[in-house]
Parts: sequence; structure tokens; C-alpha cells
Amino acid sequence: MRLTRAGDYAVRCVLYMSKQKEGIVVSRNEIARTMDIPNQFLGKIAQQLARSGIFEIVQGPKGGFRLLISPAKLSLLDVVEAVTGEIFLNDCVLRPDSCARSSKCAAHFVWQKAKNKLRETLHEATFTKLVKEESCMTQSMTLGD
Repeated sequence: MRLTRAGDYAVRCVLYMSKQKEGIVVSRNEIARTMDIPNQFLGKIAQQLARSGIFEIVQGPKGGFRLLISPAKLSLLDVVEAVTGEIFLNDCVLRPDSCARSSKCAAHFVWQKAKNKLRETLHEATFTKLVKEESCMTQSMTLGD
């Protein structure tokens, strides 16, 4: 399984917004430039994140994006699945009826367990935790120079 480019860009976008003061509107151009996301692609991702209630798109000359969910309550899982859909590792996990062997297949149970562990790990990774980790990493790199 590989995270899609849209999922990666959505995480970058929300990570940047999570570093801002609560309620602030961040311009699309600023996010695109700072987080190295193609501007047009960011617009499409923003629509998906807005539809899922993660943030609001503010129109006008001072428009941009506003985070609607606290970074402490927002997880990697929320953002990735808002853009890519539910995470699954095999079709039989998503649609057990698609395979007659699902109920008696040992591999099916491994795929299911792996999916659950991955979702659990991503759910535990809140954006508050990610911002703190990134800050520590940046400080460590600065001190090491």
C-alpha cells in the first residue's frame, strides 16, 4: 500500500495549518509555496477537506483556508481518509462478499489485522503531536549544526 500524492499533500496542508493560531485564515498560495504543493492540486484537495468538515474555504481577497477541527482532535487517519477514502489493504477486506474464501482464508485475517493496526496508528497521530515532533526535529537539527 502506498499513500497517494493527494493524501500526502493533504497531510502537508493540514500540518501547516495546524501550526497557525486557531481560527486564522491561511492563503492558498502561502500553503502551496511553503509546503511545496502544486497550487491547482491544493485547490482540489481543499474541496475534499472542506466537504469532510476539516476546514473551511474562505472566499475573497483575504480568503484562504481555516481549520475547523482542533489539531489535538484531528488525526492523520481523518485527513488521509478524507482525501483517499477508507484505508484497506486488499479488496477482500473492503468487500468480504467479493471473495468466497474470505471467511476461511488465513491471509484475509492477516489483511484485516494489518488494516486495523494501520488505522489505529494513524488515528493516534494527532496534528498537535506531529507539530510538536516536527518542532523538536527542527530544534535538534539547528543545535546539531
